[in-house]
Amino acid sequence: MTRNGNGGRPGEGVRERKRRETLARISDAAIRLFIAKGYEATTLDEIAAAAGISRRTFFYYFKSKDEILLSLQSGMGDTIADALRAGTPDLRPIDAVHEAVITACAPYAAADMIALDRLMRSSEAVQARKQASYIQHERTLFAALRERWPQPERETALRLVAMMSIGAIRLSLETLSREEGRRSLADLLNEAFTALKAEI
Repeated sequence: MTRNGNGGRPGEGVRERKRRETLARISDAAIRLFIAKGYEATTLDEIAAAAGISRRTFFYYFKSKDEILLSLQSGMGDTIADALRAGTPDLRPIDAVHEAVITACAPYAAADMIALDRLMRSSEAVQARKQASYIQHERTLFAALRERWPQPERETALRLVAMMSIGAIRLSLETLSREEGRRSLADLLNEAFTALKAEI
């Protein structure tokens, strides 16, 4: 996945930085090979060679090809939750999530997201695990919402906000892929959240 930014992270040690860089190198190499050769035709040995590591080192980071694809999406909930925590205060929960989602998704190139979606759809096992991961994203987002709005009487409403927000993201990503990037992901997300807010 191509991000519009780079550099280290605050408080990150040398060991953590090297691990993150190796993870990124493996993922980038794998995605390039998947796109060029196809997911099924790409071997673990080819991925390791393209990333400049041994097959044994590969298994230190990933257990399978499936995990590479899934790892690119697995952090989505945490990324949105972090953006929510750092977002504008005094917004309604749905507006705060809308802002966080736009912030979290902005660094990703649309072409990469479309290519990743197609790769995931090429494997039934990966696609099934991808769909299941949305439940975890809902839980992660709900936990972040509860941090900002801890009143017990708001719990049900916040859970619904988390569920509907992840649903809006899913719909936007599906539309992005179906339209082959004709509109930007930010535009699709804004459209989905505007439609959602009009109904609540």
